[in-house]
Amino acid sequence: MEKLYNDFSFGLFFWQAIILVILILLLVKFAWKPIMESITAREEGIKDALLAADNAKKEMQDLQANNERILQEARLERDSLLKEAREMKEKMIADAKEEAQVQGQKMIEQAKASIESEKNAAMAELKSQVSSISLEIAEKLLKEELSNKESQMKLVEKMLGDVKLN
Repeated sequence: MEKLYNDFSFGLFFWQAIILVILILLLVKFAWKPIMESITAREEGIKDALLAADNAKKEMQDLQANNERILQEARLERDSLLKEAREMKEKMIADAKEEAQVQGQKMIEQAKASIESEKNAAMAELKSQVSSISLEIAEKLLKEELSNKESQMKLVEKMLGDVKLN
């Protein structure tokens, strides 16, 4: 270090100081502005990128909220469609039951009417047979009764007694 103090020259120091000042002035004039402009441009680029990232983040949040809303609407629509389908199914089942009951009632009424008509036909046939049998019996009885004069008179008197006069 002592050697440095001994070899120190004011002239050399002076010229080095002037060269340094000139170099600083040249750097300020020609290099400092472009360096500062590039730093400023980079800073603004970073700010713009941060703003773009914030906007993208907000947009992503909006999209997520929109997706949630769409999903919620889809769920509600699905639920309403399922409810409507259930209601339609229950209505169809109720209509089918009602139609089956109506058809059953019609069939029962038709069966009753058929039974009634068959019953009436059987009664008519039975009456017809009973009347023909009664006529045959009456014919046989009358033949037997009319062959005897005394019994004929009794029959006529009996019939006259049965007839009521007004």
